[in-house]
Amino acid sequence: MHIEVLVEDSSGAALMEQLIPKLLKPSTYTYTFKVHGYGGIGHIPKNMKRTTDAYKKTLLDKLPAMLLGYAQTPGYDAVIVLVDTDNRNPVDFRRDLEVMYKRLAKAPKTAFCMATEEVEAWYLGDRKALLTAYPRANNKILKRYKQDSVCGTWELLAEALVKGGAEALKKEGFHSIGAFKHECAAQITPHMEPRNNLSPSFKDTEARVQALVD
Repeated sequence: MHIEVLVEDSSGAALMEQLIPKLLKPSTYTYTFKVHGYGGIGHIPKNMKRTTDAYKKTLLDKLPAMLLGYAQTPGYDAVIVLVDTDNRNPVDFRRDLEVMYKRLAKAPKTAFCMATEEVEAWYLGDRKALLTAYPRANNKILKRYKQDSVCGTWELLAEALVKGGAEALKKEGFHSIGAFKHECAAQITPHMEPRNNLSPSFKDTEARVQALVD
């Protein structure tokens, strides 16, 4: 069984490279997977035709065409789509994704997975993993976080881990913000254990991923 994993950015892709084996419980399937990171989340296109503007590198803009392509190509058995909800209403967002999926003439089995606001919520959901990776993290700041709240999640994590916090990273530019997110994926994910994670959106993702191989 081969699973394609589509993620909106490269740091999320780095997270999923390490996380997928942890999420897939032992099963009767022998599985392989490949993770693809895109240049942002984009928007669900109104036109469900297979062709898309070549210049668009964002996930949702390309998603209908990608799903149609997988359905028509042997060897692609299932797809995982991971997106951040950001400021979107998760219920409405999931409905829009499922409506898009149903409008496709044909598509592989697909799990739409969402991190509430941002995937950094999952790092904050496994405090043991976070503190193993960053034992000098600011606990006072970490304790302010209400799990899966929409509060500027990556900024709060940066406040706890980086001297000068999110503002220092923002002053340095997008490259530094991206580097911080990649570092969190590289340092925290190896220590994460699904059973320890308190994030409801992580638990929902775990269930949806496992359902692909059940």
